Amino acid sequence: RRRRFGQACVLAHELGEDVVGFYAHFLHTPASVARYAAILRGLPWAFSAHAKDIWTSPEWELREKLTPAEHGAVFGATCTAFGARHLRGLSGGTPVDLVYHGLDLSRFPIPPERKPRTAGSPLRLMSVGRLVEKKGFDNLIDAFALLSPDLDWHWVHIGGGPLDETLRERARLKSVADRIDWHGPRDQPEVIAAMRQADLFVLPSRIAEDGDRDGLPNVLMEAASQRLPILSTPVSAIPEFIEDGVHGLLRSDSPDTLARTIETFAADPALGPRLAANANERLTRSFVMAPGIARLHERLGAMMARRPA
Repeated sequence: RRRRFGQACVLAHELGEDVVGFYAHFLHTPASVARYAAILRGLPWAFSAHAKDIWTSPEWELREKLTPAEHGAVFGATCTAFGARHLRGLSGGTPVDLVYHGLDLSRFPIPPERKPRTAGSPLRLMSVGRLVEKKGFDNLIDAFALLSPDLDWHWVHIGGGPLDETLRERARLKSVADRIDWHGPRDQPEVIAAMRQADLFVLPSRIAEDGDRDGLPNVLMEAASQRLPILSTPVSAIPEFIEDGVHGLLRSDSPDTLARTIETFAADPALGPRLAANANERLTRSFVMAPGIARLHERLGAMMARRPA
């Protein structure tokens, strides 16, 4: 806390007199610095919260930041109903809005018509995500090792992270490394191109040992924008976007369950297009950016109007 206070002292000193408030992205360190700077300058502050910053922060600290009488935030916003319920339960008066990130569909053009699969055709799997515990890629690799030898499959992973070498070694030990391409970090056009080549997007998210977890991963909405069927888990806010059997498949992250689900999907070529069409319709109807931007504009405008006397 001393370090954050020191950073706040510098921030409060350096900013001009025309500053009328602070808005912090993430509820852990950035919000602490914003809160201290706001106290020093006698200004209001607000935050947006996401995932790790909610679930790995101690409750006493969250309560302080959510209590205006203790120099808490004027308002907060978070990107999942799951997170909003948790923060509202800790709030001592700070309103917490649900503001989905949504997707800027202008950056995700409508994909070309997909070539229909047949039951015996190769299955092209892909995932995008950091190589960290909460993404569950270790269990997915174990699931690959359980797939029927008769299933012709291949997995592409995009992203980097601290578990890179560990997961590559796991794939070698499970004798599936020759069916996996590790692409590392890629820019958005390359991700879109890979999604258009895939048959199933897999994200087996779970709660990490330290409590960290996904919120609603943007990459699921990106997959939906490209009409790519989704297999994920009912963790955190993922069911807020995907209803199992309607917009995608939600299963436990156990290797056995993941393997069975992948085999079932591969054997039913009609399943993928139906799920993908429903997810795309849900995305364009309920998860675009404009409503959330309008809400934040309203909240920030009201906060900026609270000039100190």
